[in-house]
Amino acid sequence: MELIYSTQSSGFDPEKRYRNPEHFERPEAGVTGVVVVGDWPNVVDAYENVGVEVTLKEVEQRLVLVAGAGNNQAELEELIGKLRAESDTVRAVIDGLEAGEIEKPGAGELAIRLFHSLDAIRLQMAELAGARDDLAVENETLRNELAELKAGEGVEVEALKAKLDAAGVTYRANASKESLEKLVADLPKA
Repeated sequence: MELIYSTQSSGFDPEKRYRNPEHFERPEAGVTGVVVVGDWPNVVDAYENVGVEVTLKEVEQRLVLVAGAGNNQAELEELIGKLRAESDTVRAVIDGLEAGEIEKPGAGELAIRLFHSLDAIRLQMAELAGARDDLAVENETLRNELAELKAGEGVEVEALKAKLDAAGVTYRANASKESLEKLVADLPKA
């Protein structure tokens, strides 16, 4: 089996097997040949050490052209600096989020947008938590009211049973309140 170690994200040949060299830990068993695209000496050395033939393939160099920047090196460096600053502010927002509290960044369009989106989510979660707590209080109130109703009904049932006992009428021990009320209603008027 031949493996291709590459960081590409598209253009895969469905007849071949690919691996990402960034996740390489050790040579795979059963490999007869390896193609390594780019500079991954740990992959090359590991396979060569187990006697597998390794073919190196250089990564195509790509020239990045920035529209409007011309060929001025200073302008390109300034743009790269801005991109790095933007990246740093986004990372600061993410780091703050991971730490449990974020602050609004002072600069960086993407970082500020990310902050506002996360803050909106935080506010929605706070509203949901408040609604949940309100429902829990309402649920507890309803449980208490139900317990009071059951207790009051128990007193009424006991009073009905006492009337039936005094009249010598038999009834089931687990008779419902409604059936007891019917039996009491059928008692002769004294």
